[in-house]
Amino acid sequence: MKVAIVHDWLVVSGGAEKVLQQIIECFPNADIFTLVDFLEDRTCIKGRPVQSSFIQKLPFAKKRYRGYLPLMPLAIEQLDLSGYDLVISSSYAVAKGVLTGPDQLHVSYVHSPIRYAWDLQHQYLKESGLSKGFKSILARILLHYIRGWDARSANGVDYLIANSHFIARRIKKAYQRESTVIYPPVDVRSLPVRAQKDDFYLTASRMVPYKRIDMIVRAFSMTPERRLVVIGDGPDMEKVKAVAGPNVQIMGYQSFEVLRDHMQRARAFVYAAEEDFGISIIEAQACGTPVITYGKGGALETVIGMPRERPTGVFFPEQSAEALVDAVERFERNSHLFDPKVCRENAERFSTEKFKASLSAFIEVRLARFRSETAVAPRPARSETPATVTRIGEASNAEERVAVRHQ
Repeated sequence: MKVAIVHDWLVVSGGAEKVLQQIIECFPNADIFTLVDFLEDRTCIKGRPVQSSFIQKLPFAKKRYRGYLPLMPLAIEQLDLSGYDLVISSSYAVAKGVLTGPDQLHVSYVHSPIRYAWDLQHQYLKESGLSKGFKSILARILLHYIRGWDARSANGVDYLIANSHFIARRIKKAYQRESTVIYPPVDVRSLPVRAQKDDFYLTASRMVPYKRIDMIVRAFSMTPERRLVVIGDGPDMEKVKAVAGPNVQIMGYQSFEVLRDHMQRARAFVYAAEEDFGISIIEAQACGTPVITYGKGGALETVIGMPRERPTGVFFPEQSAEALVDAVERFERNSHLFDPKVCRENAERFSTEKFKASLSAFIEVRLARFRSETAVAPRPARSETPATVTRIGEASNAEERVAVRHQ
């Protein structure tokens, strides 16, 4: 069986690339396809060769590949996957739009429908300074086109996998399709628990508008008696520095080892984005560190918030400095309720081993079903009809045995 794995683009190694790495481990002989490949750290693709689209060779593609969004639907459709039996797409933009035929099984792991083309369009336009004017009109026309293409391309996928129930609802709203939830993998084994905590709070993220790092920094600057450490870099760095008080330490980009050390020692991990899933929230809990996070999106599925029993975090209801300060105060008043071991136990629900077992079982069952449905047998004589019925029944039983074996 020939397997192809398709990923949107390979530029930096983030949460989606951690998922890609585990998919490759499930299918180590698969060929890998993407729009552009400028990845320096090749760990997530196991050092494998990658086939890219024509956008790879366009001017300034390395730094401004997102500017080629209008060409991405066309580019992804030009990847020739006709020689493959199984196609697995890892998609948060256009990867699921690859073209496949009736004798190919296409399973798409959807991190999210294209956020800025669907329910987050107005937020994206506002944050990008495209709320008004001629450029705003062009952007809205483009997103309308992308939205139509995205919905249509979902029809070419045989099975959709969502990375959370939150994304499953977004998929249903955008594509009118049902999906199966398989949570992303988190390498909890590389994140030992540290029960003894230091007196500082931590936030870590790429500094882009929707992450709301500036709001977190502003909240802690309002309470100078609390110390905040910020790890990460990005376009909003100067904006974050401008609102930082003397109690806020901005470290910029740091290695995973430095990030892990701070996650283990932090009193709590603070997060303010509305995430589809939020791997860093799980990583903090794996270190035994409670989470103070915005109570919307995937966090509601990965954090046990107060006042539930054995809590692992505190939610705040809106993305404002005042709401965050209130959540920090509630956390401090109830700090005796948070147990590092409980945080760790909650994080272990999302281990890489569970992800690989769930994904492999899901695809194995669907492959068995697909093969039984697409098998072409010679037309039998009238006397051979019962035997044909028996063979079909045996194929169905085989699929059921596969399903039971993985339960």
